[in-house]
Formats: sequence, C-alpha cells, structure tokens
Amino acid sequence: MSVVLRRLAYVSELPPHDDDRPADPDDAFEDIVGAETDRDPDLAVIEAGSRTLRTQAGPPESDVPARPADPEVDRALRAVETELAGRWGETKLEPSVSRIAALMDVLGEPQRAYPSIHITGTNGKTSTARMIEALFSAFELRTGRYTSPHVQSITERISLDGAPIDAERFVETYDDIKPYVEMVDSQQEYRLSFFEVLTGMAYAAFADAPVDVAVVEVGMGGSWDATNVIDGSVAVITPIDLDHTDRLGSTPGEIAKEKSGIIKPDATVIMSQQPVDAAKVILKKAVEVDATVAREGLEFGVVARQVAVGGQLLTLRGLGGEYEEVFLPLHGEHQAHNAAVALAAVEAFFGIGSQHARPLDIETIRKAFATVSSPGRLEVVRRSPTIVLDAAHNPAGARATAAAISEVFDFSRLIGVVGASGDKDVRGFLEAFEPIFAEIVVTQNSSHRSMDADALAAIAVEVFGDDRVQVEPRLDDALEAAITLAEEEGEYAGGGVLVTGSVITVGEARLLLGRG
Repeated sequence: MSVVLRRLAYVSELPPHDDDRPADPDDAFEDIVGAETDRDPDLAVIEAGSRTLRTQAGPPESDVPARPADPEVDRALRAVETELAGRWGETKLEPSVSRIAALMDVLGEPQRAYPSIHITGTNGKTSTARMIEALFSAFELRTGRYTSPHVQSITERISLDGAPIDAERFVETYDDIKPYVEMVDSQQEYRLSFFEVLTGMAYAAFADAPVDVAVVEVGMGGSWDATNVIDGSVAVITPIDLDHTDRLGSTPGEIAKEKSGIIKPDATVIMSQQPVDAAKVILKKAVEVDATVAREGLEFGVVARQVAVGGQLLTLRGLGGEYEEVFLPLHGEHQAHNAAVALAAVEAFFGIGSQHARPLDIETIRKAFATVSSPGRLEVVRRSPTIVLDAAHNPAGARATAAAISEVFDFSRLIGVVGASGDKDVRGFLEAFEPIFAEIVVTQNSSHRSMDADALAAIAVEVFGDDRVQVEPRLDDALEAAITLAEEEGEYAGGGVLVTGSVITVGEARLLLGRG
C-alpha cells in the first residue's frame, strides 16, 4: 500500500532574541530540546504528491497528537508557539531557579497542590515517566505528566490522565499565566525561558485539573533545572552516563552531583543501576538530607525477562514482593530495567517498602504495564521493509538501542538513517551502531543545531568506511534512499531501516511517514 510522502519545509534558525539578552556561552544542550523550540513554529508540512514511500501500514497510531482540526484553535496554538520561540530556547539558559520560583510565587505555588514524583538521569526518563503514569492510572489516580522533549506536538509535554492536553486547553493555560509571566519578566535580569514558561504552564494545569499526583521529568541536570521547585516525595534517578559534559561534568560522578539535586529531605530515592562513582555521590546526597534509598539490584530489580511477541514478559522484584508474568509492550533490556524502576517508584509513593509490606495488586500491575507506550522509542511505524524509529542521541542510548535491535529483530540487512545534533559525541554514537548497520544514510533535521550532513558524513566514513556511507541532506530523500537499500535483498528478505540520532529527526520522520 503506497503512502503519500509529506515534506517538511525546513528552516535553519530560531527567531532572533532581544539584542539586550547576551548569548549563553554554554550553548551545548542535548536533544532534550523541543522540536518547536529549535525550528520555526510555523513549520509547514506540505504534500509532495509525486513522491511515495513504498511501505505498508504499521501499528495503530500512538498517543502523539496531530495538529488541531479547528483552524482557529490551530492558529491560536501557532501564535503561542511563536511567542514561546521568541524566548530563550532550551539551548540557552542561565543556571538558576530564581525566575521559575518567582513565577510560582505570583501564581500561588500551584506545584504544592499535589504530591510529585521527580525523575532525572541521562537516559530512560520519558519511558519511565510513562510507566509510572500508567501504574497510577491503573490504581485510579488522576495523573499529570510533564516530559520533554516532544516528538511532534508541543502539547505532548503536558499530559492529564495519560493523554496530552488538547490544543485549546494548552492555549487557555498559556493565556491564564501570561500576565504573571510578564510581571516576572519585568522584575528579573533575564526573561523567563521557553522551558521555564512551559514548566509554569504544566504546574498550573495540574493544579487546575486537579491531579492526584504529578510525574515530572527534569529538562537537564537537577539542582537548577526549572522543574526543581517541586518537593518530590519520590526522586527517581535513571542510569547516568556522559552527556551535557560541558554543563554537568566530565565523569558520571560529577554529573550525578548535579542530578542528585532533586533529592529532597525525607524523600525516597529510587536509584537505577549506576556507575560506582555516580552511586557514591547519590548515596552521599541522600544521607545529607535524610532520604531513604532503594537500589536496583538490591532492594528491587528485574528477576527474569524473555522476548515476547510485541514486547517482553517480565518478572519484577518490587519493594513489597515479586510480580510475575508482567507483559511490557516495549522492546529492549533497558526498558525492562525502566519498568523495575517505575514499579519501585510507585510502591514507594504508596508507602510500600517496609519489611512487612505487601505487594500491590498483581492484576492491576499487569493491566497497567500492558498499556504502556513510548513513541519514538524502538517504535515500528511501517512494514515491508520494517521502519523503526528510536530517539537515541548519545553513545549510551545508542548501545542500548543496538542491543535491543539485535535481540528483537532478525534483519538480514539493516540500514541506518542518522540525523544528529552537532553538540553530541557523534563518533561514539556511530561506533555503537557500526556492528549492526549494513549501510548508513546520513542526513540532517530542521533544527538549527543539527549537524551538517557533510560534516556528519566525514565522521561516518571514518567509522563505517566510504563504501557504507551515503549522504542525503533532506530527510525525505534519506528515507527513500534507505528504503531502496533495504529492499535490495528482495521484498521478503528481511531488510529494515532504523531512523535515529535525535528526537527531532525521529519526530520529523514520523510526520513524513504519516504518523502525525
């Protein structure tokens, strides 16, 4: 079945910042950015009727929202995106919580209207947040979830009851807090940033709902992240690895010092498996603030896992006991570990963890995990050939993705489509995929931070060799080229395509492949 290939109108720069706002000298930031921040909010998707992708329909649509059907609402949403894009983006920040704290003060401290679980780490934060959200929903708690970046729509960042808030509510929330934002702007050395305003919107929307519990993912780091005005009763720290080294430090231990800043007095810390130096820093912080720590591999963890159709079957050891035959519809060993962390976080929230505590209801746990989705994380979007999207963007994420691909898919010929940001360890990223990619098509996304395709190709040639690298600066051309290469083995020979390198690349590929 042919599908019309839709093209993106590419742009290269953010709207200009006010001249009196100095550029942040430490611009490097990961793809923890939102696509709409790094590109024109009027990013257009236009039909290219002469081009087709020879693919078959994949799984049902995920919970990534499309643009609003109502033209007036769509125009209003674009107007809000334009205003937000005029602020400091997530690539520019001054490390302080003073501005967001001032905004919370004039809003009446909405973040204190509900208990929170706060999540930091290098990889796995969004998937873990989604699992925690699913577990709370299964126990009939009303949830608010704040995650970043978004895959396609800015509204994805703020979710209520497991679904992104609709565009109309997003606009209303912005309009409600806008006068207070402007008040704080007038009193601060720097205006509130894109991420700070969105954080304020999320906390206000959760209070207005109201929610029973908020699940909040940091933007970057922890101590001075805008989200860190909440007092999370549970602090979750997913695996720490090298990323944002210009901001956070050059070793896992140095990075852990910043990330452990989300640990509040008397909180419970759910710590995934960590490098030794990172674990020492986290434990030291917990002792300083009298927090309780539960460690993966000791107090909780993955007992057993086996690959199953559409995901994996797990036995998890939680803080209160074992949970058997838990089906998780996500691929990869790393997602099994994320599930163990999510389960322990919810148990800790409910007060489970004492020696005599009983486990949560097993059927409710099974029901919850069976509903989990995580768009852009080993997501199969097409068949014949199979096209997989994964938002890995650093070496640790790439290694986890490569291992999962090898475990789950039996590709006879896998073609990589890679569009990365220029501030990443691109060589380390490519080296992780070298053993599993037969060939690689290097490209670039619409972000002004995207690495130039030719520059990326130069590194790719050093890793893969000249005969395994193809350059297609436009993402639509790159997808076409990769599909052609995957099909060289024949229609039923098991060729596949993996699109990776950046959340923005994955989001734009979803649009091109008709998934948004």
